Amino acid sequence: MAQDEKKKVQLRSASWFGTNDKNGFMYRSWMKNQGIPDHHFQGKPVIGICNTWSELTPCNAHFRQIAERVKNGIREAGGIPVEFPVFSNGESNLRPTAMLTRNLAAMDTEEAIRGNPIDGVVLLVGCDKTTPALLMGAASCDLPTIVVTGGPMLNGKHHGKDVGSGTLVWQAHEEYKAGRITLEEFMDMEASMSRSAGTCNTMGTASTMACMAESLGTSLPHNAAIPAVDSRRYVLAHLSGMRIVDMVHEDLKLSKILTKDAFINAIRTNAAIGGSTNAVIHLKAIAGRIGVDLSLDDWSHGKGIPTLVNLQPSGKYLMEEFYYSGGLPAVLRRLGENGMLNNDALTANGKSIWENVKDSACYNDDVIRPIDNPLVASGGICILRGNLAPRGAVLKPSAASPHLLKHRGKAVVFENFDMYKARINDPELDIDENSVMVLKNCGPKGYPGMAEVGNMGLPPKVLKKGIKDMVRISDARMSGTAFGTVVLHVTPEAMELGPLAAVQEGDYIQLDAHNGVLHLEVSDEEIAARLEKLKATQVIMRTGGYMEMYRERVLQADEGCDFDFLVGCRGAAVPAHSH
Repeated sequence: MAQDEKKKVQLRSASWFGTNDKNGFMYRSWMKNQGIPDHHFQGKPVIGICNTWSELTPCNAHFRQIAERVKNGIREAGGIPVEFPVFSNGESNLRPTAMLTRNLAAMDTEEAIRGNPIDGVVLLVGCDKTTPALLMGAASCDLPTIVVTGGPMLNGKHHGKDVGSGTLVWQAHEEYKAGRITLEEFMDMEASMSRSAGTCNTMGTASTMACMAESLGTSLPHNAAIPAVDSRRYVLAHLSGMRIVDMVHEDLKLSKILTKDAFINAIRTNAAIGGSTNAVIHLKAIAGRIGVDLSLDDWSHGKGIPTLVNLQPSGKYLMEEFYYSGGLPAVLRRLGENGMLNNDALTANGKSIWENVKDSACYNDDVIRPIDNPLVASGGICILRGNLAPRGAVLKPSAASPHLLKHRGKAVVFENFDMYKARINDPELDIDENSVMVLKNCGPKGYPGMAEVGNMGLPPKVLKKGIKDMVRISDARMSGTAFGTVVLHVTPEAMELGPLAAVQEGDYIQLDAHNGVLHLEVSDEEIAARLEKLKATQVIMRTGGYMEMYRERVLQADEGCDFDFLVGCRGAAVPAHSH
């Protein structure tokens, strides 16, 4: 960008560093204790690097190295990098669930950006909830913003075979419960799964949200799939640091990128990659922050979109092969060539999404399938409604068993996750492969935090018959690395006395994914009577602290599980002086 063009935008940081008075003295003086020379305060954009590094978030444990490459790019482009931490909610260690603190991390991000002398921001994200959390917080500020993900880990290797992180856990544990492998064989797989820095190498939630960020236009091309330890990950970080400086001079804010067309592109992309059901909740929350009206009905834009990416848990390969085969740009090109992409949507590099991908090559048609030879002819997320889910529920057809997508079965009910764990291994449990497993009180308020427990493991007595899937229904979520005919996000949740709370052992339930129906074969009058009885005996937990605030203010799954008071864009007007 020409130097005269760079002077047109009023830098927000000048309200801190650009005045020759008491306040300017104070802001500059304390920053100078880090060895920053005086001329760096003379009109250079200050770029925040919002870092979710933490050794307790192993997917993001390499972010200090990535941050240094981002800084190099910022300096090369004439900006001043300032790195700052925000709450890092890692999926693998944080209990009871990282989803409980997604909104907390978003609050941290929003207030850190707004309250500091920042002109633009780079979001360093990776593990599942860190991507939506930081995008939510940044969207509520609406400054120039670019996303840099940490990248997926290398393929897992076990006994000469590739194994997928997360997916291996679910598969191997079911094999152990069925008696097909020993405990020693199961535990031997542990060291084989996670061999390098990075996020899960399957198309789990981390990889899905990286693809969502790229398809939304908030990152540079190829950001989603470059492996964490590939040198090109550092090159992309450097280039992203350079680009954010120009975005500040161009005043290219998030609101210019995160349009309704961009969200429709993300929904279609999620179908094409076989992405996680968690994207439904996260995209809604991000859209709510930037002011875009996005509803469950908008997921119909993914209906009829073929699943092209042959990755676990829906398919065969892992993220390494995905990148080497052309990555997300190759997928987006195939969508665009077939009228399945809003080609004019703007992206972070200032070009349209079609300009970015129109010449992208695919190097392996088995990893990224052609439109006429898809992994699944009609992918996407199936939205279900009916008297059991008046406000909706979701199912991922590409990870489900085709023969179960239309099913009628007798309910086996678990009132909470503890009851499930207590009953599931009981050989006397009245359950078979035709039953429908129903789990309650695992939604946003019930668990709380809507943990990833919806993919309930099957009972050993069924597994030993060689059965690998059953219909499962809950108000919980499911890991993006998991699989099965699993109905999730039933809304309203049981804790809110939605119809799910009224399901009793032995009730018959109909699932018809082809027509989007989830029906409890109980009359409306009986459901109402059951719920009235439950209301009279319901106990409301009072825990105090953040958890109590969460329960009181969290929205339901169809609304993105944001806090009611955080929805919307509050902008980044410069706050009052601190002294």
